[in-house]
Amino acid sequence: GSRQCRLCSAPPSSYQRYQQQKETVSMAHFRSPSKAHRLFLLLLLPASVAFSPAAPIHSFVSAQPTSTSTSLCSASNTAPAIPMWAQHEISITAPSRGCHLITSEVNKAIQKDIASMKIGMANLFIQHTSASLTINENADPDVRRDMEVALNKICPGQWTKDGTFHHTMEGEDDMPGHVKSSLMGVSLNIPIKNGRLALGTWQGIYLSEHRDQGGWGGGHTRRIIITLQGQS
Repeated sequence: GSRQCRLCSAPPSSYQRYQQQKETVSMAHFRSPSKAHRLFLLLLLPASVAFSPAAPIHSFVSAQPTSTSTSLCSASNTAPAIPMWAQHEISITAPSRGCHLITSEVNKAIQKDIASMKIGMANLFIQHTSASLTINENADPDVRRDMEVALNKICPGQWTKDGTFHHTMEGEDDMPGHVKSSLMGVSLNIPIKNGRLALGTWQGIYLSEHRDQGGWGGGHTRRIIITLQGQS
């Protein structure tokens, strides 16, 4: 007759009984582990799971870690607050070329709308290409003087005369003003916290005027758009 492998000659029922016994032994070992095995499994549990040392190890396997989160909405089913928007335009005349502190002018323009905002963001945008906005020291005026000196060292007006710049038809200070405007930036984002701009103790808002004559219009009047977005 035909020859058959001894490993394959066992009837299926015997193999099934072997698998069942193997699973039973494995589950019994899990439910009644040794001390070393119990300690190893406990170390795998999240620290946030509270348990009693006398409880069986399998009672902790199904425990889920807890998590917390904060939200602007309360725990009740109240709808979230609707964001508030406000926008103002101010015009400021710089007395001369250089950096000028304008924090008080900005606060005066927005004080009524910002007062009701607990959290939000204020954006300031200057609508010019030869002036800029920045935030820096608000106490010692020497900082503003030194800032202007540094900007003139970085981009000197001499470059208009020596052939470095080609855009020269509007004056010696024009192209350097464009460069300084891009270096310093034309917009600011300032957080709103509890009804006020969340500036640091020594921080102030600067209007930096980079031209002697203020462009085609003469003078140094600059328009700044202030946009507020927040909620109470």
